Amino acid sequence: MSVRFAIDLAVPCEHFEVAVEWRSERRALGLFGPSGAGKTTLLEALAGLRRGVRGRIEVGGRVWLDSTRGIRLPPERRGVGYVPQEGLLFPHLDVLGNLRLGAARAGAGERRLVPERVLEVLELAPLARRPARELSGGERQRVALARALCSSPGLLLLDEPLASLDLPLRRRILPHLLRVREEFGIPTLHVSHDAAEATLLCEEICVLERGRVVARGAPGEVLTDPERSAALDGGGVNLLEGRVTAIAESLARLELEPGLVIEVADEGGLEPGRRAAFELRASDILLALGRPPGLSAQNVLPATVEAVHLPGAGEPHAPARVTARLGAGSRRIVVAVSPRACRELALAPAAPIHLVFKAQGCRLVASF
Repeated sequence: MSVRFAIDLAVPCEHFEVAVEWRSERRALGLFGPSGAGKTTLLEALAGLRRGVRGRIEVGGRVWLDSTRGIRLPPERRGVGYVPQEGLLFPHLDVLGNLRLGAARAGAGERRLVPERVLEVLELAPLARRPARELSGGERQRVALARALCSSPGLLLLDEPLASLDLPLRRRILPHLLRVREEFGIPTLHVSHDAAEATLLCEEICVLERGRVVARGAPGEVLTDPERSAALDGGGVNLLEGRVTAIAESLARLELEPGLVIEVADEGGLEPGRRAAFELRASDILLALGRPPGLSAQNVLPATVEAVHLPGAGEPHAPARVTARLGAGSRRIVVAVSPRACRELALAPAAPIHLVFKAQGCRLVASF
């Protein structure tokens, strides 16, 4: 069943007003943008934690806010599961105790999630009796997510849950976020300023800059738009997701789609048959008009130029952004090159090219 998410909000904050109109039928939504863009402000408005909010919020057919009609549901009646960056667990309780407090918030008519089942999905069962104050940072984030799930929310709000974690921890927790999406199917709004994370976890994103919507759509399209990727914090990053088919000599073969295979570095966390996602920065890709011989780079992929975006007069040191489509498919890749290279290669829409990049240039985001 489609999930209706419709907001038309004006939220005052310190330096500007956050004004967002957004309607979607997708379950996995994302808010993307640089720090200070208004992402957390919008989440707090949805949760009912901000004063002075004007407009309308409707989620799953329920109106939470309609300021013109005097409707303003308090936070406890909105059915929101809110996971802030800090987690905010009750330190005097153990893990299971924190989850049971979340379960106590579930409405009588809601589909209840059993705490023990949530512990199992998030691989927290061995920690059930451990006091919250003894947990690591990654464990606290998982427990905070589990507690929010146990409240059986109509909307799960995740405020950059991985922002404070180092890369190895992020790699371990991302698969859990994917598992939550597949296992429980709860509508989720995920805040991030990491392009690879947003692309992997979200079906549709809304990009904010200083409280205004500047782009909206599928993350694979929005975050590789050459007119926007240079300005976005974390933009110019491509997400390559597929299934591992073989591993040999510290390299893994990753099948992105039938007939489209790349080689990536294996640091020991990959297994044949499992899916994996890698990020590849736009600046780590070379362009060639033909297939160059004698290269150490393992990946040379035929592609077609879709668009070329040259920097403006006020951006003397910015690269040009080239969008290419791989092979005969629709997979889009953004490449950063110099304006001089664009001229010398005569890059233009529909021009055939080859993308060249090393296996080591592909950084593991998650294996799942």
